[in-house]
Amino acid sequence: MNAITQKQNASFRFLSNIGRNTRLIFERAGELTHLFLQTVALSVQPPWRIRLTVEQMVAIGVMSVPIALLTAAFTGMVLVLQTGVQLKPLGMKIYSSGISAKSFTREIGPVLTSVVLAGRVAAGIAAEIGTMKVTEQIDALKTLGTNPISYLVVPRFIAATLMFPALTVLAITVGIAGGFVVGVLVLQITPGLYLTNTWKFLTLPDYIGGLIKTIFFGMIVAIVGCYKGFQTGFGAEGVGRATTESVVMASILILIANFLLTSWIIQLLPS
Repeated sequence: MNAITQKQNASFRFLSNIGRNTRLIFERAGELTHLFLQTVALSVQPPWRIRLTVEQMVAIGVMSVPIALLTAAFTGMVLVLQTGVQLKPLGMKIYSSGISAKSFTREIGPVLTSVVLAGRVAAGIAAEIGTMKVTEQIDALKTLGTNPISYLVVPRFIAATLMFPALTVLAITVGIAGGFVVGVLVLQITPGLYLTNTWKFLTLPDYIGGLIKTIFFGMIVAIVGCYKGFQTGFGAEGVGRATTESVVMASILILIANFLLTSWIIQLLPS
């Protein structure tokens, strides 16, 4: 085989891999969209599984409170510290409170909280449903005449959609409080001046825009976790792979969705 033939074969394999991966991306996007539309349609139809939904709200929301608040507190502290250090040579460190609070409320709080929760929630959902698939419990549900999407996906979808904004409100509050501690104790800004500048910078569209994002982020995490759970392969190895892939896919989709939502919200709710 001469050098020209080798180069042609390498080019063919390269283009073939691009085509195969592109087709795989579109196939997964189509399957995710189909699962999302099915879930939305079943969410507004009886039977209403209130008990299952409340159980998922506890598992997804209440059990995630410690990690969400811990992440928000230290991120808020670092954000104010970095902003204050950068503004201090300019004599503008008093504005670090408002700048940090605005960026934390609009962007960092919703996105960081959702990405952190994706690591816990999407992985947990994928592992739970994946284990049910491996042990043939999902087949048993179908045998009993129960729709797995209505029974497994809808309660988790509703719970995540409701609990992500609630957790983000707590995270933003704790993040601003953490920044207040650093601003007063480290940057030596008086408490009254710190709070005054914080409220001066924050506007209602900042809160609304951040919360709108987390509604979509909650949907993404729930759908991706359920999708990867249903796609689980055989055995413990398949469950582990589905768990890891759910976290990666959910995190990437959150970042992509954040860009698109931010572009839309800036037009809808200019601050």
